[in-house]
Formats: sequence, structure tokens, C-alpha cells
Amino acid sequence: MMRRMLRIKAIVNELMQELNNHEYCLDANIQDDDDMYTDMEMLTTYIQELECKLSHMEFALNAQLSLSEVSRDIMEKPSSSNANARLHSEKLNESLKDSMSSPANNIIQNHDFSVGLHLWNPNSCKGFVASSESDYPEGLSEKLRGRFALITNREECWQGLEQDITDRVSAGSSYTVCAWIGILGAPQGTADVQATLKLEFQDSSVTYLFIGRTSASMERWEKVEGTFCLSTMPHRVMFYLEGPPPGVDLLIRSVMISCPNPIGFDSQRTGSLCDDNEDIILNPRFDDGLNNWTGRGCKIVLHDSMGDGKVLPMSGKFFVSTEKRTQNWNGIQQEITGRVQRKLAYDVVATVRIFGNNITSADVRATLWVQAADLREQYIGIATVQATDKDWVQMQGKFLLNGSPSRVVIYLEGPPPGTDILLENLVVKHAAKAPPASPPIIENALFGVNIIANSNLSDGTNGWYPLGNCTLTVKNGSPHILPPMAAESLGAHEPLSGRYILVTNRTQTWMGPAQTITNKVKLYLTYQVSAWVRVGTGATRPQAVNVALGVDGQWVNGGQVEINDDKWHEIGASFRIEKLPAKVMVYVQGPDAGVDFMVAGLQIFPVDRQARFRHLKKQTDKIRKRDVTLKFTTSDSSTLAGTLVKIRQTQNSFPFGSCVSRSNIDNEDFVEFFSKNFNWAVFGNELKWYWTEPQQGNLNYKDADEMLNLCTSHNIQLRGHCIFWEVEATVQSWIRSLSKTDLMSAVQNRLTSLLTRYKGKFKHYDVNNEMLHGSFYQDHLGKDIRVNMFKIAYQLDSSATLFVNDYHIEDGCDTRSSPDKYIQHILDLQEQGAPVGGIGIQGHIDSPIGPIVCSALDTLGILGLPIWFTELDISSNNEYVRADDLEVMLREAFAHPAVEGVMLWGFWELFMSRDNAHLVNAEGDINEAGKRYLALKQEWLSHAHGHIDEQGQFEFRGFHGSYEVEVVGFSKKKVAKTFVVDQGEDPLIITINL
Repeated sequence: MMRRMLRIKAIVNELMQELNNHEYCLDANIQDDDDMYTDMEMLTTYIQELECKLSHMEFALNAQLSLSEVSRDIMEKPSSSNANARLHSEKLNESLKDSMSSPANNIIQNHDFSVGLHLWNPNSCKGFVASSESDYPEGLSEKLRGRFALITNREECWQGLEQDITDRVSAGSSYTVCAWIGILGAPQGTADVQATLKLEFQDSSVTYLFIGRTSASMERWEKVEGTFCLSTMPHRVMFYLEGPPPGVDLLIRSVMISCPNPIGFDSQRTGSLCDDNEDIILNPRFDDGLNNWTGRGCKIVLHDSMGDGKVLPMSGKFFVSTEKRTQNWNGIQQEITGRVQRKLAYDVVATVRIFGNNITSADVRATLWVQAADLREQYIGIATVQATDKDWVQMQGKFLLNGSPSRVVIYLEGPPPGTDILLENLVVKHAAKAPPASPPIIENALFGVNIIANSNLSDGTNGWYPLGNCTLTVKNGSPHILPPMAAESLGAHEPLSGRYILVTNRTQTWMGPAQTITNKVKLYLTYQVSAWVRVGTGATRPQAVNVALGVDGQWVNGGQVEINDDKWHEIGASFRIEKLPAKVMVYVQGPDAGVDFMVAGLQIFPVDRQARFRHLKKQTDKIRKRDVTLKFTTSDSSTLAGTLVKIRQTQNSFPFGSCVSRSNIDNEDFVEFFSKNFNWAVFGNELKWYWTEPQQGNLNYKDADEMLNLCTSHNIQLRGHCIFWEVEATVQSWIRSLSKTDLMSAVQNRLTSLLTRYKGKFKHYDVNNEMLHGSFYQDHLGKDIRVNMFKIAYQLDSSATLFVNDYHIEDGCDTRSSPDKYIQHILDLQEQGAPVGGIGIQGHIDSPIGPIVCSALDTLGILGLPIWFTELDISSNNEYVRADDLEVMLREAFAHPAVEGVMLWGFWELFMSRDNAHLVNAEGDINEAGKRYLALKQEWLSHAHGHIDEQGQFEFRGFHGSYEVEVVGFSKKKVAKTFVVDQGEDPLIITINL
């Protein structure tokens, strides 16, 4: 075969030279008769076929394919029908370029029909390869001439041309598709053509995977492109092109399917085979009218102005508006299937406004609708902006697709029905890599130094001023000691003066003492807030007192407490400012108008976290490690003294977990990081009632089942979140509409359905989420329903630990969920017989301060129940600050004896409930927060080495978990054993028989 290929190459070179000579003569008018022209066209066609056959032979040789049909009569002169082809030289060059441009890893055989329809099959229709004037159908555009497959006699939209690619694709690899297509006989001049995979499985089931679609033309070649990835390998995989209406002929010039990188590499980070403009939105500024745009449930109209000329484009020539919107989700859309790639992050920018219906402002949202091959749908929120009817505003967002979708549509939605959405432009581009982050530079931090002037009131009210028309008076009789949380942060300190500010004549809740501290606050420093507060007589209900900051007019919570007596209470919280402010004011506020209150010893000071970390490391060593003695024995009389041993911990047994979602598990990179660095998991939404039963009786456990199977395969334990959610806004509408009797029945059915299906699968359940912040079920079914939920859950699955779960427990910022209120809530449940087995602290926290977090844990620890941080996330736009915050929380949790596990509420960018909280960037790069997490995981693994003593023992102190021990030199060989260090206060003695 190789000799034959070399011979063909030589012939091609000779014929190309002859063709050039003919062209020169023709151009110079040396000879201009029909015979000359016919000879030249015969030659060009012959060269074209030889060149393409050569390309096909090379591919076949590399793939070890059969060439019986390719090599047969390859050196014969072309048929007379081919010899009559009228191809200009530039068409020849274009065809040769097409033929030779097929990537080396193109899995489509005979991709340019150089050997007819070999390996292709017209599906329930007819087809042939046209390459000459005699083959061309009547009315074919000059721009569509060349060699192509013509598929005709089509009676159904799905009829087209197919090729079996089963043996050339594999599960897990990502493939990029590009085909050049045209049409003939379309009444409107255009028709959609799409690329599809037909997947046939062993059980005879069949699914169809959409790859890409484009609007094909009768005037020129267009391209259809897309990507696909098979999660499992079907019995048979058929690729085909389809789509135009019955009676419209399909023209196909070439098809390429490439796997840019083999499985195991990042196969989706290369450009498209049909590389185009960076912006994947077609006609983004409507220069081509409404082409590529449609209305989503409504009509769209092109404008150069609206409202009698009052609404004009901001920068372009045109804009589009909706008409007749009857639903919030109606809007403007474009399908981007085939132009968006999985595992790539995309930036989205749109210029929008609203018009009509007497609405002056409304939220406009950019949303992605994604349909998978199995028809599963997903809606991804990209961005939201408050648009007005006065000016254009810019909306910005970002998204990433984990899996290989069959269809993807981006659309704008949101305003109330009747209000039109106006769009001037929409741009979707691959997101540029963010520049490397830098830690903030903070000079003269002055840790522990109070920035409040005249805090001890030795100079009366100097430095203070009343906010509003209240009255400030200095009195004596407040505590002389610092509040406990502040005392722990400050270390050695002077006692308080015992003076306080009395605030009277208050006519608004926000009135109280204030100071301006603009020039004293440094960016990115974490400040602790501490004060004693008390409420005067005359209050008829519990009163909230709040230390607040006004940062350029924005309210920032500096801590609050609820008071229901005449005692002094501690406020302890924190804050941080990450944008340069023009003005910062601190003030104390909160009680009802007319209620007096008192403030003493207000302190605001930056916290030295490293000093706290040194303390926590000592505490961690006490509670997370254990003394271990390895006793080595041997069956012979050999002495073991002096033998070298190496001990390496392979896994710490402390639970570190993360939230995951169904779409995450389609991303191999996500799964790899998750399974390697976490040993517990919780589902973000897929176990919640509104997910598993969105409509009554329509149960959906498919997502949860798939996620459970993945976790089980990686030996990852599971928390069940959540059986019920007490906050009314989270309860699906069909439940809210039920009568009391029907609601009680639905609750029982939910418990039975979920807990019997997954009995023994989930180690924990959050039974009724956020009972301190919601009361839907209690309001509708009575107080006993909460207790009964716990009782029934325990009856159905007694192996699971049943948790309460709530937020703002640990940060001092929410009077509804203080540690004291949480304790009372748990005790009330237990007194009524609820088998509460664990305390969940969600941990959605900002600028955490160790002593404040620890104080909450100490308070809750009184109950003797295991405490878990169940939804921990930290948000900061600076990833070094985020890393510091994360370290605070992880060290506090790991060093506290009552804490038995930590769950992060996600770790991957774009798949977390809060922005700037991720550990891993969207495309898989580990940021500083992620590096800090991994560094702590390494710090909490023990390693030791040394020699066995005369008693045949080796002692060390190590973290709880799994270990490997290697004995070096015993019996002239290495011996490796494993052992586990479990929890316990007494030294652990482990016998290892060599």
C-alpha cells in the first residue's frame, strides 16, 4: 500500500505540472478551443480524485482499515461523466484543501466523498456523489459546485446521511464536529440542518444526542458544528446529518469529527474545528436584522428607535424589543448549541433596558436553558441587573457547562408580563484568565488597638455625636471587665472605666450614639466589634440592640443581641471593608422608638489571627491526636531492635466534605478533585422535596440516585439535606395549596418515600431545615409536627443521626439564631420526645473571628451533641483574604472537641451559592483558598520514623485515621503493614506481626 501511495503522489505532482501548463496557455490565449478546456477539466477532476483517494488511503493505513474498495482500479482513467466536469482552478484548489485539511485524528472515513458514498448510508432516502456538470441538479448555485454528497427523495425531516462510528469513539473522550453543508429546493431559500448521534444500547433502547444545528442556504456552503461526549459506551453509535423539511435536498461537502486530545487529557480546551469569531453569539448587534434571534414565548421586533424617538440605540444602529409578553420567562433568545464547549467558562455581557406597562424598573435576567441527551433539562442563572425605562444598563455574568448538552439556548427574561425587554447587544466569549492574585498589603495593622475615640468616656461625650435628635448622657455603673470574646482577642488589657452612654429621647429605631471612623479603618483588615449594652425600663417586648456601620450609606452589621431583661449583655461580631470608602460611621441602634438604652466599652480593633492559630495548634494536638505504641512481633528468634520503621498517615478520619450538584458529576475534573480531597458529601438541591417532587405525585429520584452511586463508588459518606424546609418561600406551590388534612398526608408520604428508599444510605438527615427562621409546617399543622417529623424519621431509618440545622449561629449577627436560642430550641424538641442527635451550624460567614466562633461552639457544646458545620462557605474578592478566613474556620472547628465534621457548601467557581467563595476556579485552577485547604489537610496528617527499641516497640503521637508502616531491613526485605488510630484518651497499643 505504501508503494502505491508513493506512486500516486508522483502522478499527482506530474499532473499538477501539466495542469499549470494548460492554465498558462489558456490564460495567454495561446489556445482557446473546447478541446483544450475539456482536457484541462478532465485533468483537474482526475487530480482531485487521486488526491482525495490518497488522503483516504493514508487515513486507512494509519487506522489499519480495509482498503479493498479504495484501491480497486484506482489508476484507471476517470469515467467520461467525470471528464466533463467544468471546474475552475480555484475550485480545484479549494477541494484539494478540503480533502487534505482533514485532521489526522478525524474519525469520519471518506470524509469528503472522494470514494463515492463508501461507508456512508442514506437513511431511508437516496443519495449519490455529484462532482461534475452532468451530476449537478438544475439550478445549483455556482458557489455550491464541487464534489459533494447529494441526499434526495427525502420524505421525513430525520432522513439524511449516516455513518457508523462505533469503533472509533470511546466513553469519556470529547469530540468536536464540523460539517460543510448546503440545501436545494427550499421554498424559503434556507432550512435548518443538524448533526445528530443515534445511540443504540444492549437493552434495545435508543436515544438521540443533538450535536449542532445551523441555518443552511441554497446559495453557499454553511457549517454545522458542535461537540459531544459519551458518558457510557452504547452498543452502536451512528452519526448522521438531518433536518430540512421533506422534499428539500441535503448537500454535504465534507464532515470532520475530531478528538483534539485523547481521554485522560483536557480534551475540551481547544478551539473549534470551524474556528470563527471569538464571540459565539451570531449577529450580536442585529446588523443582520433578526437573523439567528427568536422570541421565547413572545414576539421580537427590530428597531432603530422607539417611543417617538425617545429610545435610541446606545452605541449601535439597532436594538430588539419583545412584544406580547404574558409570562416572566418570555424574552429574547438565541440557540448556541455547537458553539459553546463544556468545561470552558464564558463571560456574558448584554446591554438592556425595559419599556412599557408603566413599569419604571424591573430585574432582567440572563438564563441558560440546557437539554441533555436524555432530555433532562437544566436552567442556569447567568446574571441579573435592575433595568429601567430611562437608560440602557449593562448586565454581566459568567457560566460553564459541565456535561455535553444536546441543546443550549441563552435568553433574557424577568420583567412582569406586559413589560418589554430591550436588547442592544449580547456578547458571549470564552472568559479570559484572571491575572494572578496578590495578598493585600497592610501596613501598621496595630492588632488589638481600639479605633473608637474616648471609648471609656473619660472625656464625657467628646468624639461622640447623636444620630438623630436623641440625647446622649454619660453615667456610671457599667461592667469593669471586657466582654469575654474581646478579652480573649486582646490578651492583656486594662479594665473598663465603668462609665456608659445613656441614650434617651429616641423617636426612631436607628437613633443612638455615633462616631466617624473613616480614616481609622484599613482595607482587608478583619475588625472585631465588642460592647456591653443594656435596655432601659418601659420596654413591653424583647428589644434588639445593634452595632452598625454606615459605609457610604450602606448598612453593615457589626453584631446584635436581643434583650428581654434589665441586665448587661455582650455584643460580639466582626466586619471587614474591601472597597475604599468615602465615609464610614459606626453607630448603635435598634430598640423601639421611645425605649432608652445604654452602651459601655465599645471597642473596634483589628485581630491578629496568627496569634490565635498558635493557640489552636496546641489545642488540636490535644484532641485530634493519640499516643500510639506499635508492638512488633516475629515468629522466629530474630531481634528487631534497631530496625528502621517509617510511618505515613494515608487519611485523616475527620470528616471533611462538600456540597455537590448533579451537573457537577458530569465534569471529570470536578469529580477528580472532589473524590481525592473530601470524604463526605451533601447534595445541594437534589434531595430536597421541591426537587424530588416538583409536582404532586411526580417523583424524581434519578439525580439523587446517580449522585449517591458516584459517592458510594468513591467510599464517600453522605449527609441527607434536607427532608423538610420550614421557610415558606422554599415550599413548592402545590404543597402550600393543600388543606391541613392533605398536607399532613403529604408530609407522611414524603417521609416514607424518602427514608424507605434510602434506608441506611445517608448517615445524617437535616430533618426540618431552618426552624429558627421559618414556621410553614408548624403554622399549618401545629407545634407537634416538628417533633413528629423527627419521631417518624427515626422509626423509618434508625441508623441515621437526625440533625437540626440553621444559620448565623456562630457570628453574632442574628438575634433569631443566637447560641442561647438554638439551645432552647433543641431542648424544647428533646423534651417533647424528638430524637435530636446532632447540631448543624451552616457556617455562611463573613470575616470570622476565632474567639466569637469558639464562644458559640462552647455554648452549644453544653448539650453534649455532636456539632457539624454543615454548609461552610467564605466570601471575599481577594482569594488570599478568603484563604485566611477559611483557615480561621477550619482551625476553630478542628480544634474544638464538640465539632465532629465540616462540610463546605461547594468549592468550584460558578457552582456555589455565594460569589467569590470558591477554592477552585471555573476551569479547574486551584486558587489560594484551595491551596490553603490542601495545605491544612497535609498538616493534619502524621508522619514518623525511627528505630524499634529493645522491647520491640516504636512510639509516636499521631492524628486519628489510617496509616501505613514500613519496616526496613527486617529479614533483608521491606515489610509494609496498615493500621488505624481511632479516637480515645488512653494510649493505643497495636500489635504488628512480622
